Amino acid sequence: MSQAVLLKQITQLHNPESRIVLSTQSSGTLLATMAVGVQGLATSDDPQFVRCFWELDSIASEWVRLQGSVESTEPYSGRESVLLWENGEGRYMRHAMGLKDVGRLGGWKSGAAAWGRHGVSITEIGGLPATLYTGEMFDHTHHVIVPNDVNDLPAIWALCSSPEFSALVRQVDQKLSVTNKTLVKIPFDKDHWDKIAAERYPGGLPEPHSDDPTQWLFRGIGPDSTEPLQVAMGRLLGYRWPAQIDDGLDSLFDHGGIVTLNPIADQEGAPNRLRSLLQAAFESPEPARPRGAPSILENHVWDENTLPRLLARANSAGLTLDEWLRDKFFEAHCKMLHQVPFIWHIWDGHKDGFHAFVNCHKLDGRNLDRLTHVYLGDWIERQKKASESGDRTADGRLIAAQDLQKKLEQIRVGETPYDIYVRWKPLHEQPIGWEPDLNDGVRMNIRPFVQAGVLRGRVNVNWNKDRGKDPKPNASGTVERHNDLHFSLAEKRAAREASQK
Repeated sequence: MSQAVLLKQITQLHNPESRIVLSTQSSGTLLATMAVGVQGLATSDDPQFVRCFWELDSIASEWVRLQGSVESTEPYSGRESVLLWENGEGRYMRHAMGLKDVGRLGGWKSGAAAWGRHGVSITEIGGLPATLYTGEMFDHTHHVIVPNDVNDLPAIWALCSSPEFSALVRQVDQKLSVTNKTLVKIPFDKDHWDKIAAERYPGGLPEPHSDDPTQWLFRGIGPDSTEPLQVAMGRLLGYRWPAQIDDGLDSLFDHGGIVTLNPIADQEGAPNRLRSLLQAAFESPEPARPRGAPSILENHVWDENTLPRLLARANSAGLTLDEWLRDKFFEAHCKMLHQVPFIWHIWDGHKDGFHAFVNCHKLDGRNLDRLTHVYLGDWIERQKKASESGDRTADGRLIAAQDLQKKLEQIRVGETPYDIYVRWKPLHEQPIGWEPDLNDGVRMNIRPFVQAGVLRGRVNVNWNKDRGKDPKPNASGTVERHNDLHFSLAEKRAAREASQK
């Protein structure tokens, strides 16, 4: 049974903004005298303007890093997203101005007071987890505390990363989500937290670093990663992380972005290629780690126990690398990358059939043709020969492979339902056939492959109506944010021809 709290009414007048606080606050100068709390931006249409960085081949000049919220307190996290900024003068700006015209303009540039400065990011709900902030744009799911004097940052981080921080804030505001102003209206004993910071960080705060491949700070080093097998597959298929360092492994990558499970068309199979890359990565000299970045490695060596240990870490103890690639990789890949995978495992539905791992960044029309007619074509010819020589199991594989080939050809043509539809593009700019624009994101471009049922496992993605309304009609002629629409090739061609007149 809870006890009544007796507080003097007069003391409430001394609280920030005279808020009613149901406890006695600690004494000390308010944090607001040394720092400012800044609110992040809201695009009003994240599916259109925000991407996970790995959905793009690289972070080009029109995109900027967008820091997000975190689930737990750690020095560097929340660094997964990028924003289509275009120097503040592109589609995002036009969208915001369109909302202004109908009286719905939000905080599309909120947070500018913190951009380019250093501070602490605080997720606005729950236990108020924190991470260090390094000057990027940031979204509205968290706020940034920016010190007036950057020399105070270690002490402020020591406070914000402690359990005491959330307790102090909740004394001021018990709402589910707190405001940016509330975060700095708590007592701050600078001498105490200076001492704590000096004890924890005698060499200074940790340098920006992450071993998590879903963070743009990740350096692309497999052995140092929280997901070494996933990173190795990304590297094998030619992907480069934004902060990737040169480790001399480029010669082992497939720069065409297609690797098959079995040896096909004079290409070695994925298991052997992945094993060779892993071994080379573990046998390479261990690179120096940034200050304050603890190593997660048990050892940086390659021996007979390394691969089984990596498979066990991937929840696949007892499996071979072949089995992990065939049965476990894609599901884990989708889960790790929040259901927006950049490697697509394409198969014919038979475990012992055709399997290919494709880097979607490189899957243009030419590469889709190469997958369909060179790699899959070679597999089909092998099954025909095996069937002719009396292998009765080859007939099922042949039928499955030929069916897959037809579906890939249909995706290449792009007739409904194997088409790409992008709701923020007018009808005359919709792709005709397989014409993916990486800037549109995985959610839009993966749809034909999901519709055709050629991916090894379920991708938890949908094309339901997105929240909100646009100021101008979309390709469907409405302001509703519908995604599950299909237009015929004839409709698209007619619209494109009309726009060129």
